[in-house]
Amino acid sequence: MKSKTTKSASKPAAKRATKRAAKAEVEPQAATAPGAAKASPRKRVQAITDGSCLGNPGPGGWACILRYGERSKEMSGGDPHTTNNRMELMAAIQALDALTESCAIEVVTDSEYVKNGVESWMARWKKNGWVTSAKKPVLNQDLWEALDNALARHTTTWVWTKGHAGNADNNRCDELARGAAARIKAAGQTGRLE
Repeated sequence: MKSKTTKSASKPAAKRATKRAAKAEVEPQAATAPGAAKASPRKRVQAITDGSCLGNPGPGGWACILRYGERSKEMSGGDPHTTNNRMELMAAIQALDALTESCAIEVVTDSEYVKNGVESWMARWKKNGWVTSAKKPVLNQDLWEALDNALARHTTTWVWTKGHAGNADNNRCDELARGAAARIKAAGQTGRLE
């Protein structure tokens, strides 16, 4: 029968352990005081967004579906003279602004314009004073700034989905946005329609 021998900690391992202990003294772990409420994690919400325009420019509609656990909420609205890109932006803004507390949000969109704008272009536009790399003013700057303000309250992940390709939530948003645009066109009204 072979006996198992144990080695004492090597000098480098002992040094690492001493450094970890010293760091723990300098940077103590966050503790909850007795009787204090623990901080709750951010709510995880899914926001499905879409925009539509009858004409481009023309009467347009935006829509979003918010999902939190088993609950969901549908919203839509529009503008009598707009573009599809403006309605795509407005759908994202309305979804984020509808949330009354800071959340972790997965935003699902069929707009590469909005997704790429948020993930790739917006930081550079802001740094350059809302001017593109071609030295032209950013189109829809008012809505990009509103979206930037709405994003500041939340943590977001952006997911692109192909439009009109069998995603039930995207199809429902498209239906809501087109319906809002049609009602705006028929009634000549603006604003939010539910």
